[in-house]
Amino acid sequence: MTATKAANSGPTVRRRHSAWRRIGVPYAHLAPALIAIVLTTIYPLGIALVNSFRHWRVNETREPQQFVGFDQYTKALTDDTFHNAVWVTVLFTVLSVVLSVGLGLGIALVLNKATWLNGLTKALLILPFAIAPALKGYSWRFMFNPDYGVYDTMLDTMLPFTRDINWLGEPFWALVVVTLSEIWGWAPLIALMFLGGLGAISPEIRDAARVDGANPWQEFWRISFPLLRPLILIVVFLKAVWSVKMFDQVVTTTGGGPGRATETLNFFAYEQGFTFLDIGYASAVSWILVIVLGVLATGYLILMGRQEQK
Repeated sequence: MTATKAANSGPTVRRRHSAWRRIGVPYAHLAPALIAIVLTTIYPLGIALVNSFRHWRVNETREPQQFVGFDQYTKALTDDTFHNAVWVTVLFTVLSVVLSVGLGLGIALVLNKATWLNGLTKALLILPFAIAPALKGYSWRFMFNPDYGVYDTMLDTMLPFTRDINWLGEPFWALVVVTLSEIWGWAPLIALMFLGGLGAISPEIRDAARVDGANPWQEFWRISFPLLRPLILIVVFLKAVWSVKMFDQVVTTTGGGPGRATETLNFFAYEQGFTFLDIGYASAVSWILVIVLGVLATGYLILMGRQEQK
């Protein structure tokens, strides 16, 4: 009997060991990353969600106070400064997405030729995106300084009618500067994405179109653009996600000013929490932003899934 049990226990132990290697080992390898995500993302989001339903001003008390239900969210929906932040975020997102994608596509079409100069240019395109957003903001703030800024001096020389423009002191132009700094960093990266898409199009298709008498515009509109459309949609969603959560360049370039002209939703949440010390309201605004980003991220993942199925 003992020998039989020992014989039967051998396969059982081996099956358990095999199941552990098949199921447990992968999760053990993922454990450090999962723990980091829980501690740095999920836990703070959970605390912020709880605080969004409570009254808590740090200048009044160090501990969260009573639950107030959806009062913080109601306050946001009726707050004119919140409405302004939403409008600035939407305007900035539309401008940066449209111009970044359009300029990136144009750069890709120009560089879609096998020459040594184009090859060198492609290698340099990643550099603007590699610069930290905060450093990018400080650089553009310095270069548009009305006293010694490089960009300001160049524009005053080449376009004399711009001499009276205070680039960072007027609401419209301040938003333009922040948007241009974002386009400067993203358009080259988007161009590299489109260059990859253009490279995947068979040259035989273009050759056949030329034989049929198609001009460059017809070749682009009838062949390249339809084949690039799935990639364009993915790039638009990805860029929209990054634009909605714009923060670093607003802080370092304009500080949300002049007035509230460049105060994005992310900066507005930061200001409520760290300037006005209203943690409850800041948490509610942050969760509204999380919901918006979640919707955009879900759309991006759906597009990615459809692209992989094709």
